[in-house]
Amino acid sequence: NRKREARRLKMKKERNWNPYTFSLGLVIFVLLTLYLVAFQIHVGETAVVTTFGKPTREITEAGLYWKAPTPIQKVDKFDARIQVLESKMEETYTRDGKNIILVTSTFWRIKNPLQFFRSVGYKDEAKRKLVSIVRNYEHGIIGTYDLSNLINTDETMLKLDEIQKKIRELCSKEAEETYGIEVIEVVFKRMQFPQEVTKDVFERMKRERERIAETYLAEGEGMASDIRARADAERERILAEANAEAKKIKGEGDAEAAQYYKVFSENEELAIFLRKLESLETTLAKNATVILDYRTPPYDLFLGKYFEEENE
Repeated sequence: NRKREARRLKMKKERNWNPYTFSLGLVIFVLLTLYLVAFQIHVGETAVVTTFGKPTREITEAGLYWKAPTPIQKVDKFDARIQVLESKMEETYTRDGKNIILVTSTFWRIKNPLQFFRSVGYKDEAKRKLVSIVRNYEHGIIGTYDLSNLINTDETMLKLDEIQKKIRELCSKEAEETYGIEVIEVVFKRMQFPQEVTKDVFERMKRERERIAETYLAEGEGMASDIRARADAERERILAEANAEAKKIKGEGDAEAAQYYKVFSENEELAIFLRKLESLETTLAKNATVILDYRTPPYDLFLGKYFEEENE
């Protein structure tokens, strides 16, 4: 009977054994173990590993990492991408006592996750700290500039980029040293002015426009005067050259005329003959028909009288 009972129990155990059930249990055990000791950091994430609640390791690269099972070690992940923090409307004063209302956009990211975890720990708390830092430096820096450095038609007077750069540098230095946060950029998203300040701004812009217009008018008048002076000088030069050329031509003509006069004075009849020929060329040009007394000079040349007298 004892042998029979032992054989029956052995057969029962063999019937209860299932390799598929064992494999499934093994897979579940492995997955649970991996879940407890492995973790993944994605691109754009950083993490801090704590051991019994104390930060002991920071991770800044994406990949698969290992740790001791919870609760021995825990992993706190943070978003390492650039984030934008927009402030509420803040009123501040310029050096010349003008009040303005600003809305500021701050671009920031977590640079040192271990320091970030120790100092603030959470994103919302980091935003509160960052808002306070930006506000303090914003008021301090703007208070060293005049309103004309923030809004002006004259670009040489504008210092907006310079102001934003100073605020960013000071904010980034304090935020990085204290909270492990890097401030990438601080920009004035919106600027508003009270009514009395707006009126002053418009009046100043109007005066500036009038000053620029007067400058352009003065420059235009100066250029016009210069052009007129150059034109007058050029006219005088041309007239002088023309007068000199006329005198030269007149002198040459007088010299040639003197030579002709000398020749004509020696032979007056030749001079008369040449003048008559010149008159004929002028009056009989283009096949003209003229009815006159044939004895009328210079047409008496056609009678041949002049040549007969010459031959005699």
